[in-house]
Amino acid sequence: MFDRLLLAAANLIESDASSLDFKIASTTLEEMTRAFDMFAPYRDEPKVTIFGSARTTSENPIYALTVKTAQALAESGFMVVTGAGPGIMEAGMLGAGREKSIGVSIRLPFETGANSVIAGDDKFVSMRYFFTRKLMLVKESHAFLCMPGGFGTLDETFELLTLAQTAKSVPVPIVFLDVPGDPFWAPLMDTMEPLLRRHGLISDNDHTLYRIADSIEEAVNEIVGFYSNYHSVRFVDGIMHLRIKRRLPDADFSAISRDLSYLATDGFL
Repeated sequence: MFDRLLLAAANLIESDASSLDFKIASTTLEEMTRAFDMFAPYRDEPKVTIFGSARTTSENPIYALTVKTAQALAESGFMVVTGAGPGIMEAGMLGAGREKSIGVSIRLPFETGANSVIAGDDKFVSMRYFFTRKLMLVKESHAFLCMPGGFGTLDETFELLTLAQTAKSVPVPIVFLDVPGDPFWAPLMDTMEPLLRRHGLISDNDHTLYRIADSIEEAVNEIVGFYSNYHSVRFVDGIMHLRIKRRLPDADFSAISRDLSYLATDGFL
């Protein structure tokens, strides 16, 4: 592994790469190294990444909903990871509290840096590139809570779905949380999914990749319940081994084998 890293660096140095290419490669490695070091002490801590708009003000009901949901997640034993900016990111950290918050910010000319909850904390790292930031916001977390947001939030959200759809990520709960009485995700997905299915661009069961919730209790229960028995997953010789904490009753296993047989290439679980 170390040899491959050194060989890749040597090959880049000997290549015809431009100065910009070298800058991107070196900055990327530096940023990832800092982020890995920052996350290392908390690697075994369960974490939820919250995505949402930086433009959401504290007067918006979405802000208060995020604060309360993050607080409930922290009380359930999860750390909260956000992009460390204003709006929903600040609300998530405010709810979880400084001790339970981890921030991965992006350096932008029109944003001032980390919000007041996480600024100056050891659990904060700043990134130059969106792709390295997104990697760290996704790689280290065990669940994802997506609040309403614009292009950036939608980019992050649909990358999550892409990773899940293509099996590039391990199974994790992905929850879209709506404000009761003022939905965002439900009408968005109700409009988009039929269009995508009609054009053959997604599968009929892709809606199972996520859960839309309209209450704090429903969102938190989806995340906490996911890990009530699930432990981990690994692939050996092309076969997925799903590890659980407790043995399933025979009747439950038979029902799962019947209802989810379409997930197996040979039709058997």
